[in-house]
Amino acid sequence: MRIITKTRDAGPQQLAAPDIVAASAQMRELCDYAKRVATTDAKVLLTGESGVGKDVIARLIHANSQRRGRMYVAVNCAGVAESLLESELFGHVKGSFTGAYRDKVGKLQVAHGGTLFLDELGEMSPRMQGLLLRFLENGEIQAVGADTPRTTVDVRVIAATNRNLPEQVAAGRFREDLFYRLRVIHLHVPPLRERREDIRLLAAYFLEKSRRQVTLTNEAWEALERYQWRGNVRELQNVMEQIMALAISPDTPIEVAQLPSPITTAAQTLRPARERRRQLADELYQAVVEGGYSFWEHIHPMFLRRDITRHDIREMVRCGLSVTRGNYRGLLDLFNIPSSDYKRFMNFLATHDCRPDFREFRNPTQPFDRRPRELFAGLPRVHALQRTDADIAAAEEHNKAAS
Repeated sequence: MRIITKTRDAGPQQLAAPDIVAASAQMRELCDYAKRVATTDAKVLLTGESGVGKDVIARLIHANSQRRGRMYVAVNCAGVAESLLESELFGHVKGSFTGAYRDKVGKLQVAHGGTLFLDELGEMSPRMQGLLLRFLENGEIQAVGADTPRTTVDVRVIAATNRNLPEQVAAGRFREDLFYRLRVIHLHVPPLRERREDIRLLAAYFLEKSRRQVTLTNEAWEALERYQWRGNVRELQNVMEQIMALAISPDTPIEVAQLPSPITTAAQTLRPARERRRQLADELYQAVVEGGYSFWEHIHPMFLRRDITRHDIREMVRCGLSVTRGNYRGLLDLFNIPSSDYKRFMNFLATHDCRPDFREFRNPTQPFDRRPRELFAGLPRVHALQRTDADIAAAEEHNKAAS
């Protein structure tokens, strides 16, 4: 199935509906769900990596809502200094602070009757989080420096972030009450590498939009589809612009060698995705079991940096459950996790959908291979822990008793 939602003509204040180009089941379901929730006024929290198109989904929701004839106002919380963000949202009166030479209407008042999109919500300071929470509770705003009564506005709020807000909440960097106030509807936009069916369709769309006649060889298309796209759709768009700049004529297709160097390098070294992911999960597992690494100190930071995906974490957990016979508490010893962090570990797995069903590991048919292998190159080198056969036997006995 191919979904392409073309842009509609917009009125003077009406935002044009965005182009949604997707072939994957994940994006089809996401767009269908977004259109259903658009008919309500519920607050929406969009999550996903940078460049996946969270702003496009926000515009899709507004364009399919009852508010589509009113203003759609976007504010990048990371692009405005904290000292000015309050004025940007709530407005200010003349003379309220240095540089306030005239009255200014805030974005919340501009968006009255429409939609406010707060991008990069995770970068908002604790003070601004408190001000936003107060607005969400009663809909009242007051300009900075104003002594007039508060004004009530009707605004639907859609927020987006590429940060892990549950972890931010646990670390005390994001208000828990604000998190739950915003996450009435939660939509997660998957990264491009997890929906490879969309890569060729998106690339062709960017070529068509440019109105330039550019062709690629089958090998070049395959290289694009194998690439990891850490920058997601934004990176793909930039690459296609580079390709268009290098194109000689429509009769001369772009070869693999003419693609940007990160893609050509990956095309020469990358293994099939399933094989690479399975080997990576095995290497991560061996790193913590035999190499002396710990889950929180080494594996978790790699996940936050997006060096590994939740699929890699899930497969690593599956490796561990094969040893512990499905006992999640047994993973604490294997992954060098303090016993006091059991709840934190389980919450992390549940939040990121990295928690396989333990029942399939209760009656394993064959022993798990624990022989050490070469450690994953993305991990820093540390001195390996010396674990004797007696240590391993004792740990397995403990896991067996715990299960």
